Amino acid sequence: MIKRRTFLGMSSLLAVPLISRANDYPRMPINLVTPLAAGDAADRAARLIGQELSKSLGVAVTVMNRPGAGGSLGTQAVIRAPKDGYTLLYAQNSPLTIRRVIDPEAANYDPLTDLTPLALTTRSPSVLVVHKDAPFKTIKEMVDLARQRSGGINIGNAGPGSVGEISVQLMNAAVGAPLNSVNYKGAAPAVTDLLGGYIDAVILALGAVSAHIRSGSLRALAISSPFPDFPAIPTLRKLGYNADLLGVWFGFFMPAGVPGHVIDTLLPALEQAARSPAVSAQLLPSGMTQEWGSRQALAEEIATEYRSIKELLGPTSKNGK
Repeated sequence: MIKRRTFLGMSSLLAVPLISRANDYPRMPINLVTPLAAGDAADRAARLIGQELSKSLGVAVTVMNRPGAGGSLGTQAVIRAPKDGYTLLYAQNSPLTIRRVIDPEAANYDPLTDLTPLALTTRSPSVLVVHKDAPFKTIKEMVDLARQRSGGINIGNAGPGSVGEISVQLMNAAVGAPLNSVNYKGAAPAVTDLLGGYIDAVILALGAVSAHIRSGSLRALAISSPFPDFPAIPTLRKLGYNADLLGVWFGFFMPAGVPGHVIDTLLPALEQAARSPAVSAQLLPSGMTQEWGSRQALAEEIATEYRSIKELLGPTSKNGK
């Protein structure tokens, strides 16, 4: 017969491997899904943070691009992924707030319940840029030309539900001129068409066009918020318009239902990676800023922006809701 003391001792020994197994995350590579096209500035940010996260965790972190439907496809792929901590999402605000307003049938999910928000790590202002040889030098001249020209002005963006598409709607409401939104499959083809003279302007995240602004091939007329590397670019409100371009932010997520010990292990490593000097040194020249917003801060950002966009757009969404 096993004595009680002996039994308790055996129980504690038996518990050791259970605790070890519960805390051995991560033990294999992690997939970092981003609903962005490869080569975008934000895609580069995902790879930068992923590299640092790999160092912090001691396992490979592989970036997987899943663009499409304004970011909804990649987001839904992570929602459906196993709840084991080996699939992360690095997403911009478009699929998390904007798409849910303008196309709720396609973006039929709630990031606050179908995902686990982890941290807000990156921001980028959006910017309205034109070709260096554009026939207008200011927003006012652009608006005047839009009113005079049959068909108005065509402004490209990174895709349906992007900050560029919504910003055009906000500008239209403020200036009352025919500004037409042209959807592309990512920022790169929109920039290519602008450089080729096929469209009049683009509204994109600053990181997508910062190199062209520096080279002089594109001119910036307005920005969503001041940025240290481009202090001369004004906001629409500074120019006297009752509107703002919508900026871009990026955060990390996991599927809902991931065990708490996984989150507890991941968060310190993610913070170390996202706030590392190596990431910071490369983000700013790319038109992005580094920050760290807690799980609660990210959840509040999503909820607040979703409500604001829904109030602003109202019946302009796809199904009128």
